[in-house]
Amino acid sequence: MSGTGSERTDRVGASSARSIIDNAGSVFRTRACDILGCEVPVVLAGMGGVARSELVAAVSEAGGYGFLGMVRESPRFIRRQINEVRAATKRDFGVNLIPAATPPAVFEEELKVCIEEKVHSVCLFWDVDPLAITRLRDSGILVVCQVGSLRDAKEALAAGAQMLIAQGVEAGGHVRGEEARMRLLADVLKISGDVPVLVAGGIATGKDFVEALDHGAAGVVLGTALLATRESFAHDYHKQRIVEGSSADTLRTTAFHINWPAGAYVRVLKNSVTEGRHGDPFQPRLQTVGEDFGRALYRFSTDSPLRSTTGDLETMAIYAGEGTGRITDIVPAKERIAGILGEALALRAAASGADAPAGEPASPVCYAREADDAYMGFLSHAELVAFLNMLLEAERAGARAAARLAVDLADPAAQAAMRELHANETYCCRLLLDEIAALGELPSPRTGEFYIKLMAVEGNDARVAFLAKGQRWVARKLRETLPKIRADGLHARLTEMLALHETAET
Repeated sequence: MSGTGSERTDRVGASSARSIIDNAGSVFRTRACDILGCEVPVVLAGMGGVARSELVAAVSEAGGYGFLGMVRESPRFIRRQINEVRAATKRDFGVNLIPAATPPAVFEEELKVCIEEKVHSVCLFWDVDPLAITRLRDSGILVVCQVGSLRDAKEALAAGAQMLIAQGVEAGGHVRGEEARMRLLADVLKISGDVPVLVAGGIATGKDFVEALDHGAAGVVLGTALLATRESFAHDYHKQRIVEGSSADTLRTTAFHINWPAGAYVRVLKNSVTEGRHGDPFQPRLQTVGEDFGRALYRFSTDSPLRSTTGDLETMAIYAGEGTGRITDIVPAKERIAGILGEALALRAAASGADAPAGEPASPVCYAREADDAYMGFLSHAELVAFLNMLLEAERAGARAAARLAVDLADPAAQAAMRELHANETYCCRLLLDEIAALGELPSPRTGEFYIKLMAVEGNDARVAFLAKGQRWVARKLRETLPKIRADGLHARLTEMLALHETAET
């Protein structure tokens, strides 16, 4: 068998992802799409350090809209990032700046670069800066303001903001307000008039997306969900923590504060700092814990670990929103967006089907159905969906378990084997999600039962053996069921999945 699991995911998933995004563009188009020039109302949060040119270009090429996270960056670096995105895509994108967390002289230079480069938009966050908004608008640049309260929204609108992002308290990273995203959205929509309002905070699924649009949002902003993608500039350790974590593992804290206004909250994954094992976060003495391109990083700073970061990563700010726990793999940004939109399309189809007249199609959205009785085979529709969901639960658990063992095992060869297994398991998850969506159904919720059982096993060797047993169980179920599936496309993909598990058995 040639190629790695990650390579197969890119190759096989690309056309399916494109099809889903194309269909979603016709179903979910909003005013924000017209203003931002994107196909679907999915926006990349301008995460500092993480949302760099590769991720912004990937999101934009996937039909969404990306913001470069350029807080406290040099004018030269911002200009280079802008040009790198432009070299990778012809689509529009923006730049995210934060006046309150940037020295005034640096912020002035950042503004000048954005104006000179004639960027499509600038998103401003934290304190509302009326002068910056006026300068940007006078230069023909679209101004987006992210707000965390009704008061902030009123100030931004009065200053001339042309689009708002209502950030709920569920968000990862720097959290401005105290309200849940849907309550804040409702409040802001009452005063926004013709100004479109996007919503942010813990959004990770198609259900989140549909809920936001159904309640009046012009689109959604994704942070954590796109941080855990291949193109993100976050360190692999950060991505892995998100894959392994849950919403219960996140908390709001002021412990990470250096370089930001006093009293600012961040939502992070729990670590030794949030547990108080490093003393008072506000002690005057700076403690170096790492570096990034030669720049010292201090304990309790707001710097999160990036690809270029070295040092004590565990003690750094591991930003994560409450969508953590519903993100189980690290995939290309296009696939993350397509996965969310595919689930949203299925929800729309189900809602439409509930009210459809007898004899009418259940939904106008038939974006991935086969034309020739596909997926019906010898199993009934319900039996087939149940079987695919059973496999999906096993693969989700296997991916999470392999990710954990890749960190916990001491032997480099064993770690590499677990990383390969994780790639295969996440590939199978995407395969199954595609097939379930093609049936017009929703994936079942993750129970985590297998993972809980695994973690109850004592010792890494025993856990590896337990995981191998799970691989054999999936292989056995596939062998038993494949003869009952007549549809050629599904049969071929499940046969490939069986081959992966038979390889894992040996």
